[in-house]
Amino acid sequence: MRLGVAVLGSTGSIGRSALAVLARHTDRFEVVALAAHRNAELLAQQATEWRPQLAVLVDDAPRTVGEPPLRRGVGALLEAATHPLADIVINAVVGAAGLEATLAALHAGKRLALANKESLVAGGPLVLQALRRGRGELVPIDSEHSAILQCLNTASGNHLRRLILTASGGPFRDSPLHSLAGVTPEQALQHPTWHMGSKITIDSATLANKALEVIEGHFLFDIGYDAIDVVVHPQSIVHSMVELVDGSVLAQLGFPNMELPILYALTWPDRLPDDGVRAFDPVAAAALTFEAVDAERFPAFQLGIEAGRAGGTAPAVYNAANEVAVARFLRHEIGFTAIPHIIEAVLAAHQRETADSLEEVMHADNWARLAAAAVVAEPAAKP
Repeated sequence: MRLGVAVLGSTGSIGRSALAVLARHTDRFEVVALAAHRNAELLAQQATEWRPQLAVLVDDAPRTVGEPPLRRGVGALLEAATHPLADIVINAVVGAAGLEATLAALHAGKRLALANKESLVAGGPLVLQALRRGRGELVPIDSEHSAILQCLNTASGNHLRRLILTASGGPFRDSPLHSLAGVTPEQALQHPTWHMGSKITIDSATLANKALEVIEGHFLFDIGYDAIDVVVHPQSIVHSMVELVDGSVLAQLGFPNMELPILYALTWPDRLPDDGVRAFDPVAAAALTFEAVDAERFPAFQLGIEAGRAGGTAPAVYNAANEVAVARFLRHEIGFTAIPHIIEAVLAAHQRETADSLEEVMHADNWARLAAAAVVAEPAAKP
């Protein structure tokens, strides 16, 4: 019997990779629902190929001439997340917009293969509460957290001492600091090792993405922030490491490819043979190097760690401010170095509150977006 899979964010980078993995294992999996934000054309192509029971376009703008019939709106997205035939829900929605679908899938008792790290960043306690109540499963797709999960599955009992997340350092790891103010979106999107969506690629360049992953790891693995370290690893071969209580360090290695962690999230704790991922060759990997994070070069990283430690609504505010700043940068409305400036200003103005309900989290998210837009209007945010 095949397992039903719903793919949320099917037209994005992770969604397309997930469908490539599923195409190699149609004897095991069946796509029962697809959902995309606004790419109606690609979604229609995917729906024609996969014949899901439900195809959703979250953007509820008026239909265009010739557009195929698709379900519309956030409500339809939640229907996809809780589809009765979906055993597994892949949440590859970008940003905090994926939180409600995460909660819905977990409340429904699904296995949630989570690529939407913002769900745990903005609403970590709510996600864990939904996981407990729905008695589903939460399996990360991020390559770093998949690596940690794979390493921990080789250890018995509570033997974890420390997590060591790796970061590529992005395209400006060696650039002179004075040159960063003039960085263009086109330059920032040229990641040296990964091919990803635009939002996560910019987050990789600022290292905001790694701060989000530290917060995510805190909730996923129930570990304190003092026990999570980050190192810059330009080759992106070692995806993360775990240190055990006896001092042993385990690492998961592989050439950059999101299809492996996607497949593992589908099959965890088991594995399926798969010939779609490049075989690892230590000689081709060449030298592996590691560096400390340069706080002056990556101020957005430390701001995210501080927000995570503060807890409550601070992580949601950090994430929302970053989303606004990155979107404005991609539209050439602000400079690259304005991104951390905007985040810092919004966090400084924020009065931290509890994040005990979805309403509280979304209120903080909405407030932060308005506050970030106001900071963008300031002269200091301009290129």
